[in-house]
Amino acid sequence: MDTTDIQKWFALYTKPKSEKKIFSELTESGIEAYLPLRKELRLWSDRKKWIDVPIISSYIFVRVSQLEYRKVFEVKNIVGYVSYKGKAVVIPDMEMEIMKRAVENKLEFSVEKGKLQKGKKIKFTSGPFMGLSGEITEIKGVKKLYLRIKNVGFTLIANIDDQFLSD
Repeated sequence: MDTTDIQKWFALYTKPKSEKKIFSELTESGIEAYLPLRKELRLWSDRKKWIDVPIISSYIFVRVSQLEYRKVFEVKNIVGYVSYKGKAVVIPDMEMEIMKRAVENKLEFSVEKGKLQKGKKIKFTSGPFMGLSGEITEIKGVKKLYLRIKNVGFTLIANIDDQFLSD
């Protein structure tokens, strides 16, 4: 198999408030893109309206091969790939899957204190994250669990019941 055809996930840094337009233009040009959104109630002087806003401002995710790598720059308002030491950071499929499932399922679970520890690697055995793994970076109170999605550079904050986990 030719490695130039293998598609990998990358994060793109965009100009502010242009994420939705960029997402639309990327998908129209045949590039697989992901823009995590959440509903937010906005208030104007004459009305209220629920709108979709990016969960991570100025970021959009694309799945491209080496052949398509530069094609994303045909879309205006893309600043560049999120990179480390001058090289675009590849985001593992599993980390993208965790983020997608968290956004799509609007997670609400709980955690039993004492059974989960900071630094512990966990694997989800059931629930919306079944089959995925992560590392606990922080536990707040008895409900919030912080999971590192390291190559994205963000931490997922979810309420997880440890019945869904294994070591």
